[in-house]
Amino acid sequence: QVQLVESGGGLVQAGGSLRLRCAASGRTFNRYAMGWFRQAPGKEREFIAAINWSGRSSYYADSVKGRFTISRDNAKNTVYLQMNSLKPEDTAVYYCATHPTPAVAVTGYDYWGQGTQVTVSA
Repeated sequence: QVQLVESGGGLVQAGGSLRLRCAASGRTFNRYAMGWFRQAPGKEREFIAAINWSGRSSYYADSVKGRFTISRDNAKNTVYLQMNSLKPEDTAVYYCATHPTPAVAVTGYDYWGQGTQVTVSA
C-alpha cells in the first residue's frame, strides 16, 4: 500500500522560508513522478510543482515560480519542497502526491498524503 507522509510545515513570517518533506513507501519511488499541491480555506486544491522520476525535469505553477523549488532523493524515497520568500497568500495545507507515470504532470495523481499546514503571517 502506498503511503505518503508530509512534514515540515509551520508558522513563518512573510519573507521567510520553509522546507517541506514527503516520505514515500509502498511503490518503487524512483519510477514515478511526484507533485506538490496546496489547498487554502474555501478554495480548491491547486497544483504547485512536479518533478519527474529522475529529478532532472520539473514544472511549477506561475504563482510559485522563482520562489519554490521541488527536488527528490530517490535513495531516501523522499521529495522536498523548498519555499522561499513566503507570502501570506501561500498559507494553505500542502499535500504531496505520486503519479502513475514517470513524467512531469499537473493532473492524474493517484495517491496523496495527509497534508501539512503552512501559515505565513504578514
